Amino acid sequence: MTTLPASNSNDPAVQFDSLARPIQRWIRDKGWATLRPVQAEAIGAIMGGEDDIIVTAATAGGKTEAAFLPLLSQVLDQPSGAGGFDLVYIGPLKALITDQALRLEGMLEKAGMAVHPWHGDVSKSGKDRALKSPGGVLLITPESLEAMFVLRGREVPGLFAGTRAIVIDELHTFLDSDRGVHLRSLLSRLDIAGGRRIRRVGLSATLGEMELVRSYLNPDDPDAVRLIADTAPGQELQIQLRGYVEPGQEGVGPSNEVAIAGHLFSKLRGSRNLVFAGSRRNVETYSDRLGTMCERAKVPVEFLPHHGSLSRDRRTHVEDTLREGRVPLTALCTSTLELGIDIGDVECVGHIGPGFSVASLRQRLGRSGRRAGEPAVLRMYIDMPKLGPQSNPIDRLRLELVQGIAMIDLLLEKWCEPPAPGALNLSTLTHQVLSVIAERGGASAARLYKMLCELGPFRSVDPPLFTALLRDLGRAEVALIEQSTDGLLLLGEAGERIVAHYGFYAVFQSPEEYRLLAAGREIGTLPVVSVLIPGMALVFAGRRWKIVEIDETAKVIELTPSQEGAPPLFGGEGGAIHDGVRARMRGVLEGRNVPRYLDPAARDALAMAREDYDRLGLRGRAMVPIEEKKTLIAPWAGTIRTTTLSLALRGRDLAMDADGAVLEVPCGIDALRTEHLPALRENGLELSPETGATLTFDKFHEYLSPALLIRDALSSRLDRQSLGPMVKSLLIEV
Repeated sequence: MTTLPASNSNDPAVQFDSLARPIQRWIRDKGWATLRPVQAEAIGAIMGGEDDIIVTAATAGGKTEAAFLPLLSQVLDQPSGAGGFDLVYIGPLKALITDQALRLEGMLEKAGMAVHPWHGDVSKSGKDRALKSPGGVLLITPESLEAMFVLRGREVPGLFAGTRAIVIDELHTFLDSDRGVHLRSLLSRLDIAGGRRIRRVGLSATLGEMELVRSYLNPDDPDAVRLIADTAPGQELQIQLRGYVEPGQEGVGPSNEVAIAGHLFSKLRGSRNLVFAGSRRNVETYSDRLGTMCERAKVPVEFLPHHGSLSRDRRTHVEDTLREGRVPLTALCTSTLELGIDIGDVECVGHIGPGFSVASLRQRLGRSGRRAGEPAVLRMYIDMPKLGPQSNPIDRLRLELVQGIAMIDLLLEKWCEPPAPGALNLSTLTHQVLSVIAERGGASAARLYKMLCELGPFRSVDPPLFTALLRDLGRAEVALIEQSTDGLLLLGEAGERIVAHYGFYAVFQSPEEYRLLAAGREIGTLPVVSVLIPGMALVFAGRRWKIVEIDETAKVIELTPSQEGAPPLFGGEGGAIHDGVRARMRGVLEGRNVPRYLDPAARDALAMAREDYDRLGLRGRAMVPIEEKKTLIAPWAGTIRTTTLSLALRGRDLAMDADGAVLEVPCGIDALRTEHLPALRENGLELSPETGATLTFDKFHEYLSPALLIRDALSSRLDRQSLGPMVKSLLIEV
């Protein structure tokens, strides 16, 4: 591929002149006065070299244009002539792909190129057009790219023969996850299919440790990945953390739920906002309460739910209403509106609970204050139980409040969680073994290992471990794969059945979903994670319903409007907390600073938490007795390390929670010091099938032997190496 000459200057005018003429006309038609600095730098880097690129800038900071303006110019001025899609855009969400297709349409029309969105909601005719004339830009999810490999494996080399670059949007969402490893495997397979490495361009508003991010994009030469970061001064932030203490039986006043909903109603009505409620159940709870408040006030309902179980038309209605900006609307949402779907400018971001990651909090906050001169506004709400004489000591520490403070402080310091390398990802590897066999109609063990482990992302898997995995998959009771007489690996009976199902293409596990119908119209889907029966009332899509009938065969639940109801359980909520967040929580409790962004109730709760922290004796100590046979352990470690400690103690018949910033152990402190912790320090974490530990987390774990499950867990969800140092620190008292 020939490199276009480009000036080393980052002057926007100079870089504008280097763009193809149709792209220049598009910029003029948009009325841009000048290119943004990050765009000018990206143009020079992309057109002046062949390196992989990472572009990081705030939400609405022009990242998409920073990638596509120069890439499209290269395609126009120096077409490859090899055929296939010219550029590939990979996004994490179907809605984001649809949104970006509309965003790129005008630019591509000027360039005389086609745009091809491709995901599960795109019609067959739309996909057929893309296959018939595979040029322009393909916008696709990892799961749809997987389906292309399985269903059209022989066509893949031709479809991507002339692809100039692959643009990966919202790069941070793929780091340190099964889905991210899956995408890396697909990209590696594209390179192998075409006999050349395709350039990568990553886009993100939130990234942590850059060396690990570079390694994700180019594991063979991370130093060759060039970072282009927006250096514009940060926007003004306005933050408030509000604390709510449940009144309790002896108290007066509304419940925390009602009080939080009341504050949202009074502050957000009449404007455009996002409120991240933490779970689909919370989304439905607060949508119902706020809708009722609107009806009682005889005003239009301005608070609507948005989550992945709602039907597409209901989600699209919320997105379109926000984007058009003609009427006020607040969307109560999960992470569905965290990413870069264009919803226009919102005035405020609400956050019920502290969340699980600083990176996610930063991404969400970037949704507000996008207009010049406007601040980004965050309102965080912390729900706390009423304390009494019999309250649990851990409740007295107000850990959700402390976590919220820690995360906001880390956000203000521009810290976010780095990805954690080194996981084996055996479930995802199993998925890819089946995929490659399906794509090729069979494959040798040697070829599979070379493609997926030597050249692909599973480099932590050595040949003996890979052989053990294949043996597990070929066991008679598993039957995912089988071996022909000439040694070729084929899909077994169970493997053929699994690959033939549309649910195969995703590496993540999805619970069984039932369609919800009201008056014959689908309003969404519900993952069945709890018992449902006819006559039961529930809240969904911000309204109250009663279950009329459940069709087990068709997986359909018929609903009718009701005056009663409660949000159903959806499952799948939660996340892991990083060591850095937990360490800062300890700093918050041991510090004296009172953040200015706390409201009076939160300030009072923090003061009381600090008093109780000292009263319990935790300052400078890792363990304190609270009863004769109960001890608090405060490792202030993240989810992985705390889970490791908890599991090790459970192996000594000490039943306790698996994770928490502070753990309550059913054992006296003397026995811990003299018996249990010294034993852990000497023997470490002992895992075996007999321990009863639940190690089946991921989609294909059920097919693996206990020995492989243990190895997989120790590579990602547990940290055996940290146990000794952690136990040592627990035994030391300052």
